[in-house]
Amino acid sequence: QVQLVESGGGLVQAGGSLRLSCVASGSISSAYAMGWYRQAPGKQRDVVAVISSSSGTIYADSVKGRFTISRDNAKNTVYLQMTSLKPEDTAVYYCNTVVWGRNYWGQGTQVTVSS
Repeated sequence: QVQLVESGGGLVQAGGSLRLSCVASGSISSAYAMGWYRQAPGKQRDVVAVISSSSGTIYADSVKGRFTISRDNAKNTVYLQMTSLKPEDTAVYYCNTVVWGRNYWGQGTQVTVSS
């Protein structure tokens, strides 16, 4: 079993910044990729950024140059630094990992960007 707990969401004005954190516990190690997804009201859940076990990264086109994903393996934590936030970034942000073919999700953290 793997547990993921996100934190760091909130209300911010357009152009502002937030840093999300996701702490992983349970049967997980630094050998697994971790990702951030988001889901806006009425829309599907989409990938935002993924970081591999060797810290290789990929980003959705909509966040390239503005968001940075990173990980601290000693703390079993993955971060999402979000800058130059836009109202269209408003969503619930979820942490994700896949362990032995099983998807694990956190409870989500709300990010609201006001214009």
